[in-house]
Amino acid sequence: MTPTQRTMRLLRDQGQICWIVERFIAQAGPHGKRIDLFNIIDIIALTAHSTIGIQSCGSDFAAHLQKLTVEKADETITWLTGPRELHLYGWRKVKMKRGGKALRWRPRIALITLKNEAIIYAEL
Repeated sequence: MTPTQRTMRLLRDQGQICWIVERFIAQAGPHGKRIDLFNIIDIIALTAHSTIGIQSCGSDFAAHLQKLTVEKADETITWLTGPRELHLYGWRKVKMKRGGKALRWRPRIALITLKNEAIIYAEL
């Protein structure tokens, strides 16, 4: 199961309406390429008060955070200037209990916001 599929399952279990907006372009390069909506969003989720853009990844959380806050900062700022939110879901396996061997997939979730025209993030 991919990080995007895990995120979709979690969002739907929470009762949110969501849709994948990332696309695979087979003709791009020898092995194809994944293209995000506005270069920053894999999934759109709707709530009564907001539209949430979600970037979903595996264990490379720091690289995706760098992408959203530095490399694609213009897109991130434009997205966040409206009544919208931006979340980053990073999936990893963690032990179910301390000292145990059983592992379970858990998301690391960050809320990315604007404060005084600067991009900041806080983990949820």
